[in-house]
Amino acid sequence: MKIEVMDGGLLTTLQDMGRIGYQKFGVLANGAMDTFSLRLANLLTGNALGEAALEMPLRGPVLRLQPGTVFAITGADMMPTMDGVPVPMFRPVCVVRDAELRFGGCRRGCRSYMAVAGGFDVPLVMGSKSTYLRAGLGGWQGRALQAGDVLPAGTMSGAARDFSRRMQSRAGEAAFMTVPWFVRGGVVLDTAPLRVTRGLQYDWFTTESCEAFCREPFQITMQSDRMGYRLLGPHLELKKPREMVSEPVAFGTVQVADGNPILLLADRQTTGGYPKIFQLAQADLPRVGQCPVGHKIRFELISLCAAEDLYRRQQEYINELAVSIRLKLCEG
Repeated sequence: MKIEVMDGGLLTTLQDMGRIGYQKFGVLANGAMDTFSLRLANLLTGNALGEAALEMPLRGPVLRLQPGTVFAITGADMMPTMDGVPVPMFRPVCVVRDAELRFGGCRRGCRSYMAVAGGFDVPLVMGSKSTYLRAGLGGWQGRALQAGDVLPAGTMSGAARDFSRRMQSRAGEAAFMTVPWFVRGGVVLDTAPLRVTRGLQYDWFTTESCEAFCREPFQITMQSDRMGYRLLGPHLELKKPREMVSEPVAFGTVQVADGNPILLLADRQTTGGYPKIFQLAQADLPRVGQCPVGHKIRFELISLCAAEDLYRRQQEYINELAVSIRLKLCEG
């Protein structure tokens, strides 16, 4: 199977769960901004959870798909259509005849994900297929997709292959076939406050600054990208001038430079020399990945135990879905 790119969209790249184990050498982790949606798309196509998928920000591509291709779309709603017919999200879809899959602009959220059964057959770079644009590393030739690209798909799982055969046998004249069931994935578009725990240098900041962070909204400025969101809101002040040695940072670290918070994301640097006031709860990382530039966000302080519980419940949901979807694909 192959996927032909007619239009690359705004900045479509291949991303997986990230380049793990190389930050000690100064190599960035990269990976999907919304790993929850990535994993859902892979589950729906019979792939391993961490397989690479297309990450499509703000405006998606136009793709020509071959008959028998099984794919799933999750994350932001980009109003996908195939030959003019709306394509449902959060469920497996089988292509019946050569057709163009078109994505529009986002109605909610800002990143949509598309996985294909078998994954994308591109080389692993340091154990990952994730694209790092600044270094021209990984993904499809180290860059965003563009018209004329032809992406090879890997070998489908047995369940996906059987699903494809059953769907094609029932198709008739339709360009694609799908199922009546779907999974709940819209939690990543929830507008509730993002939950944070105290950062390593939380006690360095004034009480007023810490309270304001969790009371007032912050706007994601135009000086934002996959490396980090620069936030505009209350000025955050230290109790006294401090200097610190650079230390490791993580996805979701909130560091403060000159009184302004920066929320570090998938393409973050490996270390940072600014004080860290908060750390985003891991369960809410996918949600922040769906927040567009210009969007206003709020934060809520929770305990470390509460953050761990949120993550545990999210993982349990994924594990339960994995079992259920495997059975559903076999049933068709």
